[in-house]
Amino acid sequence: MSFVDGVLARVPQPFRALALRHHELIKFAIVGGTTMIFDLAIFYSLSLTILEEKPVVAKVLSGILATVLSYILNREWSFKNRGGRERHHEALLFFTISGIGVLLAAAPLWIANNVFDIRASQEDLTTLVVVDFVLNYIIGNLLQMVFRFWALRRFAFPDENVHIIDPDLVDEAVEEEFGHS
Repeated sequence: MSFVDGVLARVPQPFRALALRHHELIKFAIVGGTTMIFDLAIFYSLSLTILEEKPVVAKVLSGILATVLSYILNREWSFKNRGGRERHHEALLFFTISGIGVLLAAAPLWIANNVFDIRASQEDLTTLVVVDFVLNYIIGNLLQMVFRFWALRRFAFPDENVHIIDPDLVDEAVEEEFGHS
């Protein structure tokens, strides 16, 4: 029994059925949280040091690196039961969709810096860090997440070969495995 199956076996009904019904979204969110932390560490490492004057460049670079990690995790875990495309075609679609997502995530920061010139008006480093966080990791990531989840399911990992998990079958398997529900 895998770790996920073990955790799932301990989730009470009706939450277990809900988790099974939305398992791809839950996995996508976990991958997103992991890559967000990865992205955040790279972004602040760059924007507070060598790219201090170019936060949008730091965001794009951190976004690209996080996208590579995201592809690996989504391909091998979140959407592993989907497919129907050749790997190179799937990867091209994934990186195209994710590239659009990186631009969507960087857009609020670009607008704040280039339209409203927010960096010039802020001298306090703490304020800049908070503003960058809100623009990048709250507003930008929400825009990106909604777009990417829809587009990845629709184009990169289509449901041609989806293996649907029947909650009743899982309940039966859990009962057999643990001898109770």
